[in-house]
Amino acid sequence: MSYLDYTVERVPTGWRKVLHLNFPLIFLVTAVSCIGFLMLYSVSGGDIDQWAGPQMERFVAGMVIMIALAFVPIWFWRSISVFAYAACLLLLVLVELMGHVGMGAQRWLVLGPIRIQPSELTKIAFVMTLAAYYDWLPVEKVSRPLWVLIPVLLILTPTALVLMQPDLGTSVMLIAGGGIVMFAAGVSLWYFGAVIAIVVGLVTAVMESRGTDWQLLHDYQFRRIDTFLDPGSDPLGAGYNIMQAQIALGSGGWSGRGFMQGTQSRLNFLPEKHTDFIFTSLAEEFGFIGAMSLLALYVLILGFCLHSALTNRDRFASLMTIGIAGTFFLYFAINMATVMGMLPAKGSPLPLVSYGGTSLMILLMGFGIVQSAHVHRPR
Repeated sequence: MSYLDYTVERVPTGWRKVLHLNFPLIFLVTAVSCIGFLMLYSVSGGDIDQWAGPQMERFVAGMVIMIALAFVPIWFWRSISVFAYAACLLLLVLVELMGHVGMGAQRWLVLGPIRIQPSELTKIAFVMTLAAYYDWLPVEKVSRPLWVLIPVLLILTPTALVLMQPDLGTSVMLIAGGGIVMFAAGVSLWYFGAVIAIVVGLVTAVMESRGTDWQLLHDYQFRRIDTFLDPGSDPLGAGYNIMQAQIALGSGGWSGRGFMQGTQSRLNFLPEKHTDFIFTSLAEEFGFIGAMSLLALYVLILGFCLHSALTNRDRFASLMTIGIAGTFFLYFAINMATVMGMLPAKGSPLPLVSYGGTSLMILLMGFGIVQSAHVHRPR
């Protein structure tokens, strides 16, 4: 028995859980969030009360929630997963019926002083449900067609409701997040190959239909595709945002212009500089080195989550951790790819860095559930 094991055995039960927390994960999450505070302070022109201050308050509250959730036994998350999934579906339906409209989309529910985005909650709830499903399902049935259809329906139901808002970015994240859990559960690769083939076929059919009698998209939708492929074709219209983002990315060079010296954000050329495009502000001020440093911190967070999942002998806890880690990966991968012009411009916050209450709190709750799986894993 090691000294740590001996020490843990002598500690009261409540404090024993504290010693089993994943402290590197807590440190990394805090470090990335501090980078977010600095960038929000910078893009506001040195006004801490505009964005940085409120974000700090939310982070402190979120960290308290994260630590509290870490002490919740893992069986609790397994038992409530289906109810959480059903509650999120109900909230998504309520969004469609009485949701608040903002920036051309109906995505929020306003409940008194609280404003929530149910699609963010759904990202965690349906991962828990899929993990519980595969924990219940015998391994030999994982790839049988009937048992594959059930998780597909669990994924497509909230995806359809989110598409109605409309929110294509979140819909893609739901499908991809569900696919990650199914892959980790051991679903045959033939199913994923079939899905990829169908997607490639649909994209090909859409592009080939242009200018024909059976054209599958409207002309304005094809113009959006043209703008994505060549933003310079409409520099003052649909291509403006991505072109300004690319200018900010390029002007940072290797080491950047310096803290609070970014011209694109300070002169308000950069759109949504405190939310979707905050990564370009960071790259302009701290350059390639700063951008890669943030990416390295993200990869470390992902690595600690995956290590916890792969060393966890509880199937539900392992799959749930992989699903939440996969969702976190999709957050920063989609945001970075979007601002670099590799994906069509869709609203997607940079996790733990962009200004926003719902996404920050949901992420910290997700990491709290990851901590719960880590603390209560079989030893």
